[in-house]
Amino acid sequence: MQVAALGLIKAIDRFDPARDIAFSSYAVPTILGELKRHFRDRTWAVRVPRDLQELSLKVDRTLGELSRESHRQPSVDELAERLGVSEEEVLEAMQASSAYRATSFDAPRQGGEDEGEALADAVGGDDEGFGLAEDRATLDRLLLAVGPREREVLRLRFGEDMTQAEIGERIGVSQMQISRLIRQSLARLREAARTEVGNG
Repeated sequence: MQVAALGLIKAIDRFDPARDIAFSSYAVPTILGELKRHFRDRTWAVRVPRDLQELSLKVDRTLGELSRESHRQPSVDELAERLGVSEEEVLEAMQASSAYRATSFDAPRQGGEDEGEALADAVGGDDEGFGLAEDRATLDRLLLAVGPREREVLRLRFGEDMTQAEIGERIGVSQMQISRLIRQSLARLREAARTEVGNG
């Protein structure tokens, strides 16, 4: 109703009484044009370029005509020839027509193996690997704040899950020294992390 009213206002603004035609003869096509434009531009679920929308509608119409004429599904090259466009443009228009209506994630999946499988079941989830990779890159940068020996001790303790006594035995120092080394290394890493956050 609002779009039709807008079309009526445009018809009133543009109407020239000196042309000696009835106002209704001018207003009706103006209102219809405004309505057609509105439905063409606003009813697509996904925004598609206007020329592609128009071609998509022509392809749908021509598809119906050729199907009735030949009593079979027309090929892409037949559609292209009838419309005077390339086969690629026809395929693009056919693909674009699927953007006219959005499909609910709760809708049954086409060709799904499971009977009750919905489209949402096929949508991917969050990949936690990206976060882990980012954490790993940050940790590698921070580990430059400690020496090679400290890095090795931290790797054995937190990467290999060895006890302080086992690390001390492997390196040849006491558990007390390993404990102190880990404490100092972690303090330096915290400081490096604070500095990095402050600079970021």
